[in-house]
Amino acid sequence: MNILWFNWRDIKNPEAGGAEVYTHEIAKRLAEKGYSITLFTSKFRGCKEEEIIDGVRVVRDGGRYTVYQKAKEFYKRNRNSFDLVIDEINTKPFHTPKFVDNCNIVALIHQLAREFWFYEAPFPVNLIGYYILENRWLKNYVNIPTITVSNSTKKDLEDLGFKKIFIVHNGLNVEPVNRIPEKAEKPTIIFVGRMKKAKRPQDVIKAFKIVKKEIKDAQLWMVGDGYLRKKLESKAKDVKFFGYVDKRTKDELVKRAWVIAVSGVREGWGQVVTDANALGTPAVGYNIPGLRDSIKHGYNGLLVDNNPEALADAIIEILLDDKLREKLSRNAIEWAKQFSWDRSAGEFERLIETIVWCSK
Repeated sequence: MNILWFNWRDIKNPEAGGAEVYTHEIAKRLAEKGYSITLFTSKFRGCKEEEIIDGVRVVRDGGRYTVYQKAKEFYKRNRNSFDLVIDEINTKPFHTPKFVDNCNIVALIHQLAREFWFYEAPFPVNLIGYYILENRWLKNYVNIPTITVSNSTKKDLEDLGFKKIFIVHNGLNVEPVNRIPEKAEKPTIIFVGRMKKAKRPQDVIKAFKIVKKEIKDAQLWMVGDGYLRKKLESKAKDVKFFGYVDKRTKDELVKRAWVIAVSGVREGWGQVVTDANALGTPAVGYNIPGLRDSIKHGYNGLLVDNNPEALADAIIEILLDDKLREKLSRNAIEWAKQFSWDRSAGEFERLIETIVWCSK
C-alpha cells in the first residue's frame, strides 16, 4: 500500500512533540513491513526539503500556516500515486475530504484543542477558534474513519457526531524495568515537558511550595524547555531546572524521582505518564482528558482536581506513605508493560488494511 501522510511537523522538527513521536514510530514500522510511506510536512530552519528517515520518505514544504495549502498542491501533483491519505489533525486539519477524490482517507486525531485556544492563542483568535473554527473544521470529518489514542478523545469526537472511531494507544519510549529502581535520597518530584502555558508548569511549582512546608527536604526537578522557563526559573530559586536534556539523562532522572507531576489542560493520552510508569515512577495528574486514560486512580497514580493545592495534597500523600508509593510504583511498571510501539503499529496496520479493503 502506498500511503501519503500529512502532519504539520516531523520527528526532526525542533518543535516536535508527542504526536510526531507517535507518527514516526508507527510510520517507520509500517515501512519495515513493506509499506511505502510519504510524510508531507512543514519546513523548519536548516532542514532538508526531502530525506528518508527510518525508511519513511519525508517531504517538506511551507511553514506552520502554509503547509496545508502546500500539502494540497503536492497531492494534486501526485494524486495517482497513493492508495490512502492519512490526515493527522493538530488543531487545524488539512481538509482532505475537500480535495482527495481518488483514494481512501483516514483521520488521525490525538486530542481536540478546546482549552488550548485560551492558553496558546491571542484574543480574539482564541474565541473564534474555540466557539467556531474547531467545530466547523471537524464537521467535515464526521463520516471519515478516524483513529485516536484514548477513550477521552473518542468521546469528544462522538459528541461532535463522528461515526467511525478507532483507538490505537501510544506505545512506550523506554524499556520497562522489572522492579522498582533505586530512588533519589531525598523525596523528589519531577516535571517533564515543554514549559508553556497549556502544560501549566507553574502549578507544579506552586504545589511544590506547599509540599515543602510539610516535607522540608523535598526537591523538585523541572525537565524541559519552553518560553516560560526563564520566567519560572527567576522566581523559583529552590527548584532545579535542567532545561532540555538528552533521552538517556531524562530517563535516568525520571527513574530516580519518587513521583511525576502532570498538570496540563488537556492531553491526547499522557505519554509522560506511561513512560514514567515504565521506569517505576507513579504519577499525580490533573483529572483531564487523556490523563483519565493513562492514570488509573489509585493503581498507577492519583488523579486530582485541577488546582495546585489538590496536586500538593496528593504528592504529599505519596511521598509520606511508603506502602502506598511502593504499591503505585509496582503497579505502574505492570501497567506500562502492556504498551509498545510494535503492538500499536500492528493495530494501526490492521485498521488501515480493513478500511481500504472495505471500501473496495
